[in-house]
Amino acid sequence: MRDNGTDRDDAFTELLAQRLPQYPAPLSLKRKLAAQWGTTAERAPSRPRWRQRTFAIPALAAALVLLVALPVAYDRAVVAPQRATAALIAQAVEGHVRATQTPLGIASSGQHDVKPWFTGKLDFAPAVAFMGDTEFPLRGGAIGAYGERPAAVLVFARRRHAVSLLVFRAEGLPQPAGESIAMGRTRATALSSRGFNVVLWRMNDLGYALVSDVDRSELVTLGARLAGG
Repeated sequence: MRDNGTDRDDAFTELLAQRLPQYPAPLSLKRKLAAQWGTTAERAPSRPRWRQRTFAIPALAAALVLLVALPVAYDRAVVAPQRATAALIAQAVEGHVRATQTPLGIASSGQHDVKPWFTGKLDFAPAVAFMGDTEFPLRGGAIGAYGERPAAVLVFARRRHAVSLLVFRAEGLPQPAGESIAMGRTRATALSSRGFNVVLWRMNDLGYALVSDVDRSELVTLGARLAGG
């Protein structure tokens, strides 16, 4: 029901429309008003503020979780394995350098001299299927280290290059990150560091690190003979 005040306002508006001069609106103004009217009509009603906050809080929490979780997951999946592999390679190279710069414990090309020499010097027997030939003659053996682990060291030659094989207990060591290649009757990981090629593999509870500055393909050929097959 309309009140008297509303009726008076309508009557006054109609009177003004009749008495005041009328001018046509410019076309540009008509287009502008039509565009604004269409935008206003199509705009969806906004959500109440309390509902916006209800949806914003879980979204913000999810974003914070991703912000924290993604770097942690990347570190575990990518950075940590690469860091662990770099440590394995560094320990192999250090063992090779020590073995080739210090006198051997036994200098001999005969497996019947070298293999028995390790007896009693380590708490494991270095299981090796190959003890040298004309391509990779055996030079001797020594007690060395792979990181902080005692290691049996067998030194071979390839032309004028020295090749060191370190054999050690592998318990607790991470698997090296990198492409796995077929090598004899096992699989190995071949990597490089400081000008040396390094081939790592495991058999049973022992770890093996073969290190030299010879070509990687030659090192893998020797590794296949050492691993058997």
